Amino acid sequence: MNIHDLNKAAWDKAVESGENPYTKVVSSEQIAAARAGRWALYLSDCKPVPPDWFPPLKQARVLCLASGGGQQAPIFAALGAEVTLLDSSPKQLAQDRYVAKRDGLTIHTLEGDMADLSALQTDYFDLVFNPVSTLFVPDLKPIWQACYRVLKPQGSLMTGFMNPDEFIFDADALDHQKALVVKYPLPYVEHETLSPEQLEAYRREKRMFHFSHSMEAQLGGLLEAGFIITGFYEDRRPEEDGNPIRHYMPSYYVVRAQKS
Repeated sequence: MNIHDLNKAAWDKAVESGENPYTKVVSSEQIAAARAGRWALYLSDCKPVPPDWFPPLKQARVLCLASGGGQQAPIFAALGAEVTLLDSSPKQLAQDRYVAKRDGLTIHTLEGDMADLSALQTDYFDLVFNPVSTLFVPDLKPIWQACYRVLKPQGSLMTGFMNPDEFIFDADALDHQKALVVKYPLPYVEHETLSPEQLEAYRREKRMFHFSHSMEAQLGGLLEAGFIITGFYEDRRPEEDGNPIRHYMPSYYVVRAQKS
């Protein structure tokens, strides 16, 4: 099964439904505020990325990786960065093009796989900005290697990822009973937990397939690719999410890693 194509279709469907918060574009007011120096950028749900993590953004070359949806790339563009956006979902990319046209921004959009950055130059970007998205891909190693290649020396990768421990719980029990029921071993590979009938339903309904990965794959993979980890924080789900996990542990980790 082609996970990339299945999740691509699922994200296109999410844009069409308009219910997923990661498909909702920023407002013209937010763009105007960014141009005036009032802005925040997020790699997880609640905590903004610390301002001192960013290089000077005026004319900086920024790759927004798997970052479609009209949220992050337009803010970078409003701050004067030279922005390239790569995402697998044509409809997520269309959200960014909509904001760019609405607010007079320049964003170079590319449809593609985050594990294949062969269309991009080596040693080119000052910053790769990757919101929580690695849970939709089966293998992290080619992603970290590709990010390392396209960054300039001393350039930074900022990435958010899910807490792998969250995937041990039964999602149905969480959603319907607000109960933490341990069900799955880690690392979690969603399609391997499904019956043939469930797999067919996922395809038919265009649902997303998830992968927990491990801390070794996330952090160890960055180190193996050559990065130096220079920043780290954790974040929890928002109260309105309704998921009781937020009362017990963080759901997201955010990392800044520098190319040596």
